[in-house]
Amino acid sequence: MNIDWTHFTPWSSLSGGIILGVASALFILINGRVLGISGILGGLLPPKAGDTIWRLAFLAGMFAAPWIFTTLAPPEFVTAPQIDADTVMLVIAGLLVGLGTRYGSGCTSGHGVCGLSRMSPRSLVATISFMAAGFLTVYIVRHLF
Repeated sequence: MNIDWTHFTPWSSLSGGIILGVASALFILINGRVLGISGILGGLLPPKAGDTIWRLAFLAGMFAAPWIFTTLAPPEFVTAPQIDADTVMLVIAGLLVGLGTRYGSGCTSGHGVCGLSRMSPRSLVATISFMAAGFLTVYIVRHLF
């Protein structure tokens, strides 16, 4: 195994995980809802009266956060990710993720962070499935192609 030490960021990953966990806990305590992105986005289709504004505000905050970070953070903290795929591949990947979240009744954030913390058996099965599919995909891409 070869670790890319340049992009290995255990402390920022740990702090990001803690922030996500705290945000998820606060969201469910304050709103009584699970902080799953696919559920929040999916709840807009079709929109329900009285349930749209907070969903749009959440999604706007999610899209605004990177822009705010790059504007306020020192330049040495801002690094652009390198994506080795063309636009068509990214669109196909996005559609497959969306399809998977519909079939899986939620996304990795909903099941992995919120569902496991609530000890949901369905979320445990979903998270194991997500991880197994990820492991298998990496193995196939790295060793068979």
